[in-house]
Amino acid sequence: MASSLIIAGLGMATIGFGARYIMRAMPKLGEKIANVPKIDSQVFANSKYYKGGFEPKMTKREAALVLGISPNANPAKLKAAYKRLILINHPDKGGSPYLSAKISEAKDLLDKK
Repeated sequence: MASSLIIAGLGMATIGFGARYIMRAMPKLGEKIANVPKIDSQVFANSKYYKGGFEPKMTKREAALVLGISPNANPAKLKAAYKRLILINHPDKGGSPYLSAKISEAKDLLDKK
């Protein structure tokens, strides 16, 4: 019984000291947040990357955009682009399973020709 009261008291003291620290740091934190540079939307508007989402059924154009190659690229260029992207986005390496599936779908669609 006594040990649980001691633990509860230590917990309350920890919360109190933590709150005190946060309250003292708040004015400095406000100044740091105010000095963060704003990101202009024009930076992303002029980006070379595709801004749209995925189509319900992948087209040849979308597959080329996903892989970053021409729709009529040769098989060697297709294979190199696929390998470069799948190494980065593979789920075993921490990538997204959805993106790796889309990359594979794009490769399969362009590889059919």
